[in-house]
Amino acid sequence: MKFNGINHLAMATGDMDATIKFWRDLLGMRLIAGLGRPGYRHYFFEISPTDTIAFFEWEGVKPVKPKEHGKPVTGPFVFDHVSFGVDTEEDLWQLKDRLEAAGVNPSDVIDHGFIHSIYAYDPNGMPIEFSW
Repeated sequence: MKFNGINHLAMATGDMDATIKFWRDLLGMRLIAGLGRPGYRHYFFEISPTDTIAFFEWEGVKPVKPKEHGKPVTGPFVFDHVSFGVDTEEDLWQLKDRLEAAGVNPSDVIDHGFIHSIYAYDPNGMPIEFSW
C-alpha cells in the first residue's frame, strides 16, 4: 500500500466567513466542496491536487490562544502546527508579503538548514508554517 497524500485535515471554526477569507481569499486555496444544512457547514479547501484542509463550523467554537510553534507543552495535547510546502523561495517571500499586507504578522523567514519557513496563525488561532 502506498499513500498519496493527506485527503484532508479536519479542523473546526466558529466563523466560517473569516475562515474562507483567510484560506481562499488570502492564501488562494480553492474552495472545492461545501456540505451543510441550517446551522452546519463543512467546507474543503484545495492545498494540492491530492490534499485538502476542511473546516466544520460549530456554534460556540472560539479561536485558540496562540501557542508558539514547536514550544513544548505539558498535559493533554494533540496538535502543534501544520506546514504547507511552497515550490520556490520567491513563493515564500511573496506569501510573507501577502500575509503582512493583510495584517496577519508572520514570522521572519527562518533557515532550518534543510528548509526555510515562515510561521503564522489563521483566524482560528491555528498555528501554520509555510516551508520551502
